Amino acid sequence: MRLPVSLWLPLALGVAAVAAGQSPLQRRVVRDVLEYFHGRSNVHFLFKEREVDGVIEREDPSGTFVQLRLGLAQTGCRKRAPQRHCRVLESRRKPTCLACYKFDTSDVPKVLDKYHNCGPSHHLAAKEIRQRDEAECRAVEEAGKGGDTLYLPGMFAFSRGLPA
Repeated sequence: MRLPVSLWLPLALGVAAVAAGQSPLQRRVVRDVLEYFHGRSNVHFLFKEREVDGVIEREDPSGTFVQLRLGLAQTGCRKRAPQRHCRVLESRRKPTCLACYKFDTSDVPKVLDKYHNCGPSHHLAAKEIRQRDEAECRAVEEAGKGGDTLYLPGMFAFSRGLPA
């Protein structure tokens, strides 16, 4: 589901202040997580970025790995009824999303693998969920390395000598 530009404009303006210290890939992850979160069927209100913390960005020969925690805050605007100014409701839901992304090394980085987990702040602190998140993020970070590279025809050429 795509939201109209009129919904994203206030969100983009609010995020611009926070995004000043983020890399382009980190801003891309934040945008993607917000789009994913708003696309869920149980989300009826718009959410704004509250904070970004725990940012890890590592480069290796297979690409760039980005991990971050995105704190969200519920606004008074319904996601189906766009309004110009959406005020954050202080006493409402404040979910936290963990996002792990692996991008390739091309000029316009493509997502090799990704993982999201959004829930109430206390929900993400549970030990079992934290362990699952860590395992999923490790798997995302390993994407594009060694054994799981894509085989394309013509990558290997074998020649066979003619019989003598």
